[in-house]
Amino acid sequence: MTTQAEPQRRPRSYGNWTRPRTAGLLGLGQIGTAILLGGMMLAVIVTIAANLLAGFVVMAVVGLLLLMTALRDKHGQSTLARITTRIGWMRTRRKRHHLYRSGPLGRADWGTVQLPGLAAGSRLTEWHDSYQRPFALIHLPSSADYTVVLVTDPDGSSLVDEEQIDIWVAEWGMWLAHVGDEPGLEAASVTIETAPDTGLRLRRQVQDRMQEGTPAFSRQLLHGIVDAYPSGSAVVRAYVALTFSAAARAGGRKRSADEMGRELAARIPGLTQSLGATGAGAARPLSAQEMCEVIRIAYDPAAAILIDEANMAGEPPEIPWPEVGPAAHQAAWGSYRHDSAVSVSWMMSTAPRGNVPSNILMRLLAPHRDIARKRVTLLYRPIDPGRAAAIVDADARAASFNLTSTDRPNAHNLASVRAALATAEEEASGAGLVNFGILVTATVTDVDRVSDARAAVDNLSATARLRLRPVYGSQDSAFAAALPLGLVLPKHLQVPIAIREQL
Repeated sequence: MTTQAEPQRRPRSYGNWTRPRTAGLLGLGQIGTAILLGGMMLAVIVTIAANLLAGFVVMAVVGLLLLMTALRDKHGQSTLARITTRIGWMRTRRKRHHLYRSGPLGRADWGTVQLPGLAAGSRLTEWHDSYQRPFALIHLPSSADYTVVLVTDPDGSSLVDEEQIDIWVAEWGMWLAHVGDEPGLEAASVTIETAPDTGLRLRRQVQDRMQEGTPAFSRQLLHGIVDAYPSGSAVVRAYVALTFSAAARAGGRKRSADEMGRELAARIPGLTQSLGATGAGAARPLSAQEMCEVIRIAYDPAAAILIDEANMAGEPPEIPWPEVGPAAHQAAWGSYRHDSAVSVSWMMSTAPRGNVPSNILMRLLAPHRDIARKRVTLLYRPIDPGRAAAIVDADARAASFNLTSTDRPNAHNLASVRAALATAEEEASGAGLVNFGILVTATVTDVDRVSDARAAVDNLSATARLRLRPVYGSQDSAFAAALPLGLVLPKHLQVPIAIREQL
């Protein structure tokens, strides 16, 4: 009697990420192709109206503009984009917009320590959901958005079967697809923050559970553990920010904070329950006071010990929303100084190539000894099913056009066609379509440790197969976008995202 061995199960991998591309000649986008054709016509008209030399001058100017658009670095950024970024930074320094001084002695007229930059006009209110849990509602009038923040306790993948991890990943994909069907949802973000543990919360829990009559040896042992455990340990927190538009539909009436608070109070329980199946653990909304503490500590890490001591003493600090910002900040070309710390932020320029396992981001999310506080934020912009079908069809047509527009197609064009067709097939079978990005912020309390933090993030991004580039000239904005504030960055760009994709 013979038995047939079961085939060994191969680990599941994930991939097929594609960047939005438009059809164009010579690798140019729609706008680049239009500039090329328009420049050729203009050169012909100038040659007929004036002389041949004038036509050559016009064609040379158009060619230089196209060359600046076509030449790109390893991050996919064109020469024209780099020049405009540098010019914008020079204007910012000349107007001294990179400096911020708040408080009673600051330069601001209102005398408070409110948030700077993109979140300067934000407002915070507190409501209660259907389970009578308090939740903070952030209103940003400049973009007409409302944000609700959920805090979770991820289960982690240690000592977990591979089958269970695959189920969590599948449930997370389904959660993103279902979130895209939420009425008025603009964006979602997941922030994983690692920070040094003060040990005060552990001490409070041990003291609250220690009963009278406990043997002296047990008391001494517990006190020794409480004193030694926080040394070198870190705490990991996870936040999920959901941003909703004030208008129920495009062009509709904008709803007030009262209307949004009452509507979201009925929807939050369903959102928190569905997160439990994704491996996020128990999820609950963040209260207004907790939200103020999170943002205050992010801008001033030195306040973390004081806030933990106050909570341990049973006297939570009353921090109003206008007082959670930094007393001073100074944004540089490649770093950001705020109160008691210095931060550097990176953005993802290229997603991992090929297929990757589910634990590809594990080392990037884990605490690191050279970084005091690290924040990894995954930005999602779900696309409604109506637009998703049109987008995948347009991507497939653009990829096919770019393949057939040249006599000698390269491997990149062939891979783009395969990826576009696979995405269209998955979308037709019911999968959701999501735009995503990643922001990484490393914070240190000593200026001399900035170089160590940069080297650490470069090594961690290599292990995650990510290509990260520093957010030059916009470090303060990237820092705010990586916080669980629900900022939708495309709404704050001077050049619309649709034009950027067509260049």
